[in-house]
Amino acid sequence: MFKKSDIFFLSATLISFLFATYVFFTNADKTVAVFIGLWIPSILALGIYFRTLFAEERK
Repeated sequence: MFKKSDIFFLSATLISFLFATYVFFTNADKTVAVFIGLWIPSILALGIYFRTLFAEERK
């Protein structure tokens, strides 16, 4: 069901989420954690883009 590239993007998203949560609770500047949290939809969008790009090439 999942390809290696899917696992890569999902694990990068999970690492980004965990890192943002860690920074939010340990750092005094909460905006840094929010900035890191914005990586999550960006990583997912990049994964969706590459998945559709390679799916169209196979047709």
